[in-house]
Amino acid sequence: MDLSEHIICPVCKGKSFKAKYEATYVYSYVIDSDAPGLRNREEFLPFLFDNREQKEARQYVECDTCGARFPCQFSHGNKGIDFTILQKAFRSDYVEKPEFLG
Repeated sequence: MDLSEHIICPVCKGKSFKAKYEATYVYSYVIDSDAPGLRNREEFLPFLFDNREQKEARQYVECDTCGARFPCQFSHGNKGIDFTILQKAFRSDYVEKPEFLG
């Protein structure tokens, strides 16, 4: 099912959306004698980190027309984006405690 044909932005009535996942990580490298990080042998390569810790994460659907954002959990346990969850995310923008699973 093509979800973009079935959902409409409540702010601008737009029909084009993007699902976005923003995350902030802290990468740690052990300081040793050759290069920072136990996995780096001769030069520092930032993708060879010793530890990675996620600090923040935010998932939402964004309207391509007006930029309105609607919080929506779509990556934990879901195989894609469920139409019902999207509808509830759009309606919950003005609700303090939205019920996404009910």
